[in-house]
Formats: sequence, C-alpha cells, structure tokens
Amino acid sequence: GVKVSGSGVIPAPVRTFAELNSLGRELLDAIKRHGYEIPSEIQSQAIPIIMSGRDAIGIAKTGSGKTAAFVLPLLVHAMDQPRIGQSEGPIGLIVAPTRELAHQIAHEAKRFGKSLGIKVTLIVGGDPKFEQYKALRDGGAEIVVGTPGRLLDMVKMKACTFKRCTYLVLDEADRMFDMGFEPQVRSVIGQIRPDRQTALFSATFKPMVERLASSALRDPVRIVVGSVGAVNENVKQIVEVFGNDDQKLQWLKQRIPQLSSEGGVVIFALTRGGCAELANNLRAAGFPTCSIHG
Repeated sequence: GVKVSGSGVIPAPVRTFAELNSLGRELLDAIKRHGYEIPSEIQSQAIPIIMSGRDAIGIAKTGSGKTAAFVLPLLVHAMDQPRIGQSEGPIGLIVAPTRELAHQIAHEAKRFGKSLGIKVTLIVGGDPKFEQYKALRDGGAEIVVGTPGRLLDMVKMKACTFKRCTYLVLDEADRMFDMGFEPQVRSVIGQIRPDRQTALFSATFKPMVERLASSALRDPVRIVVGSVGAVNENVKQIVEVFGNDDQKLQWLKQRIPQLSSEGGVVIFALTRGGCAELANNLRAAGFPTCSIHG
C-alpha cells in the first residue's frame, strides 16, 4: 500500500496522466507517445504533490517509476521560468549516486524535454572534465543531472552558478550515503538557494537519510510505497556463507552452468582488483566473462 503524511492540505493522487492538466498538452502528448499509460503508485502520489510546490520525500524501491515522478514536474517548473542565458543555469539539479543512474535519469529527462526545448546536461565522473565545463559554461542547461563529486568539480571550476536553481532532487539518497558521499551531498546542497523546492527519493529511510531530509527539506510531504526498508519482492535472495575466496570460486564454477542456462549472470565484487581477478579465474575455467568497473 501507499502511506502519505504531512501537514496542511495534501493534493489527492491521480488515476491517469490525463488528470494532470497542469503538465500541459505537449508534455501529456509526449507521455502518451512514450507508452506511459497509467501512473505508478509513486507517480500517482508524488507528481500532484510536487506540482503543488511542496517539498517531498519518496520512499520507493528501484523500478517503481520514481524517475518520472520528479522529472515531469521539473520540466513544467523549468518551462515556467524565464529562459536562461549563457552560464546562468541550471534551473533544476538532479543528484544521483552513480554515473549509471545519472545516465538513466538524463535519458528520461531528454526524452520528455526535447519536444519542450529544455536542454539537459549530464555531469558525471569518468567523462572529460573540460568538455563538461564547456557544455555548462557556453551552452547552459535548464536541467543538470550529475554525481556529487563531479558537480563540485564544476562548481570549483566556475562552470556554472546555482543562483537560478530553484528545484533540487536527491535520488537514491540512501545509496549516496552508503557510498560515503554525505559530505559532498551536503556541500552541493549548500550551493543551492534556500528558497528552492526539494525532492528526496530513497529505497530506505535510514537515520542518516532522515537527518538529511530534516535539514534540507521544508515541511515535506512523505510518501511511502510498500514498507520502509522492505526487501524487493521481485528479487529472490539466497544467502550462502563461505570460509574463504577459494570456496566461493568453486561454488561459482559449479553453479554458473545452471544459472547461465536461465539467462545472463551478473556478479558484483567489492573492488576493481577483485572484479578483474574473478573475471580472469572464470575465463580460465572456460566461462566467457567480461569485467566492467570504474
């Protein structure tokens, strides 16, 4: 189920995107064109709340459709502002923990923003800093999506200012904290004007995330889809405990034939070195393996 709490008048959820007249005809047409039919639970609740100007906390698992829940209101917010000049942007800033998630969010924002003439710029580690600097300084962008460290790099390089930034999203806040980004996240927040609108999304609501929410958001409406911190019911989780790395490797060699017969197999390792070593061991054992890491 869905639980919504907060002070004052809280906008009612919607059952269809057509009820969201404030999104505008162009955006509603784009939503339909991209195959969005019925809002997900988080979209149904969060979009009207964010569109009303309230700060929001969304607690929902990955894959719940939360990206559209904050991207669609942001596009409307950007459209309502005077056009930005060179080096003036952004109007909206979305902060994500990883470059992969930032790419996904930017892709979604570009899909809907293209027909509205809204420019979206991606700022993440691993891409050339100077190219990103030029994109922000010379081209400007209504919406910037980025990871905490690289965003701070751009601030230090004076690639942009956040004087006109009035909409801030912190996505997967729990992961940002798990990855040790709390100082960078708080530093980014400190760059944004205090009269902004802020939305925070997280799969769990740990004490550290709650502390961030209490300091960064003003009188937020809290939306919880399912149970706070609940395990994703769509993922079957089995725990195996091993005494050493050799036992783990033997277990993998025994299980991979069966697992790969059912589809692709993704294995996560703690470090880049561990990732490369495991891939080499599996290749030596005859399993086609590629290694991907930062």
